[in-house]
Amino acid sequence: MKQAIPLLKTTAYLFVFWFLVFTTQRLVFSLLHRDVFENGFWNYIGIFYHSLRLDLATAAFLSGPILLLLFVLSFFQNKWTKALFYIVFGALTLAVAAIHSAEINAYFEWNHKLTSRVFMHLSNPDEVVRTADYASTIWFFLLLILELGINFFIYRKLLHNKISTLKTENSLFRSVILSFTTVLILGFSLLFARGGWQQIPINIDAAYYSKNQKLNDLSVNSTYFFGNSYFLFFKTDFKDILPVIRPSLAEKVTKSLFTFDRNHSNYILEDSKPNLVFVILESWTANAIGCLSTTKGATPNFDKLAESGVLFSNIYATNTTSEIGNTSILAGYPGIPEVAISLYPEKHRKIRSINQDLKKQGYTSSYLFSGDLKYGNIQSFIVEHGFDKVMDENNFPSGLPKGKLNYFDKDLYRFFLKNINASKTPFMHCAFTGSTHSPYDYPKRGKAKFTGAEADFMNSVVYADKCLGDFIKKAKRQKWYKNTIFVFVADHSHGSQAVEMPYTTEFFRIPILIYGEPILKEARGKVVETIGSQADLAATLMHQLRLPNEHYLFSKDLLSPDVEEFAFHATIRGYGFIHPKGRLLYNFDSKQYVQNTFSKRDFKKAKRISESLFLTYFRHFDGLDKREE
Repeated sequence: MKQAIPLLKTTAYLFVFWFLVFTTQRLVFSLLHRDVFENGFWNYIGIFYHSLRLDLATAAFLSGPILLLLFVLSFFQNKWTKALFYIVFGALTLAVAAIHSAEINAYFEWNHKLTSRVFMHLSNPDEVVRTADYASTIWFFLLLILELGINFFIYRKLLHNKISTLKTENSLFRSVILSFTTVLILGFSLLFARGGWQQIPINIDAAYYSKNQKLNDLSVNSTYFFGNSYFLFFKTDFKDILPVIRPSLAEKVTKSLFTFDRNHSNYILEDSKPNLVFVILESWTANAIGCLSTTKGATPNFDKLAESGVLFSNIYATNTTSEIGNTSILAGYPGIPEVAISLYPEKHRKIRSINQDLKKQGYTSSYLFSGDLKYGNIQSFIVEHGFDKVMDENNFPSGLPKGKLNYFDKDLYRFFLKNINASKTPFMHCAFTGSTHSPYDYPKRGKAKFTGAEADFMNSVVYADKCLGDFIKKAKRQKWYKNTIFVFVADHSHGSQAVEMPYTTEFFRIPILIYGEPILKEARGKVVETIGSQADLAATLMHQLRLPNEHYLFSKDLLSPDVEEFAFHATIRGYGFIHPKGRLLYNFDSKQYVQNTFSKRDFKKAKRISESLFLTYFRHFDGLDKREE
């Protein structure tokens, strides 16, 4: 048995190495995100206990290939076998450090761990470079160097001597013992990797212990989470996350929610075949807008427009990303957990968009973005849905100042106005802004208005609001203005000083504002409090234009007198449901409702409705490519 002792000892030290690496990562994260201590020291200490099982599983996964190489080194030690060992060990250590360093940086902007969303970004590496400011890039490399240095220090203290002193004595008896020991160790590692003998393997929820989601995020092993997201992104097994409810019942419940008076006379617009100007506002959360929240001073121009427009005050984004926001706004399609329909051309080309309906009425159309439209396959969606003219950063006049991600809102509106003036009426023109997206490198003048949490974002909203106000002032001087409706809507929400974390339904609230001369005088200044989502804009707008909206299956008319009030949105590994009687937020990993404000009596019904919506939406999405045109 003594032949196996060096290998057993080295294996034990290897597991201790990973545990120390994971522990130091949490300490580094805590030093940079010190608000994790706000819930009390002992609540914070809980992460080091509740993280043990998932850390052990991660250590087992990472140790598998290293254990095989240790077995090889126990028989053959030469420059090739040693080089192979150090390459594999170094690559795994580098990957663990890089994942955590990226997560620390991303958390400042996203307020959650790296998810499958990161792979969508990585499919366009230039987008990653452009959205990261220089400080974040420098921080990433500094953190990476720091973590690699810590990992090397731990390796030298724990493992180096154990590995370098492995004996290579060859004998049949020793070979049999080492082979048996290696198989035994790998078997136990496999058991550790699945979390034990229980029927269902370990999952993320094994590390959840707190009502504070940031503490849960810190407890969950970053490498495990990232690896899990990888497989979810490339092969999401929906049977594990879809609710257990009869499809026929789910469809019946969903159909009842979208049954409303489609021929009502509750109009806010004149019957004048107005022009349409859509301004899709990057990241504009309702929680940063003065007329929609307690946060004052960031949006005086938007607030002024709301006084004579029609403001929808209870609207929620369908997801957290721009490509999903665009499909929801323009095609009335819902957000589905773990899915972005824009990434599936064979599916999204089967749904209609607002501009396609308007084209039949003689409208021309265009779409303008101040950055690169290929992100999230937005360009494919826009082009395939029949916009007459599609423009992005490549179409802007040369010589304009530019940020890392896009041209500034000031120049976007200037170019947008020029494009509108050159078009025929009636028209539908869309502009997608960008200055409120990180790295927030818009032209800065004077003292920053906001400090503290989300200060960079909040100050970018101040700039964007000023540009919006200037655009409207110039638009009022154009001959097409009097018969034009402006639709201001956010693509998704963002952390603000009012709601910073994306783990509540309140985070997802966004604005929809309809503004312009064709609004009936008695409707100006109206605030519509009906609960809905940005996907409801399509059906609502179509009826106001005296056009049919039945084909927008999952878009409801927010102005219909008998419409059901609710909103459904996908979120980080879960979904949310908002209703006049309460709110739900379900998490796939913890398999529980991380937010629930319904009474016990109302919860059962709310659960059935939200599960019905999720299942029906997914089944519709899943079958889109099989539907007839």
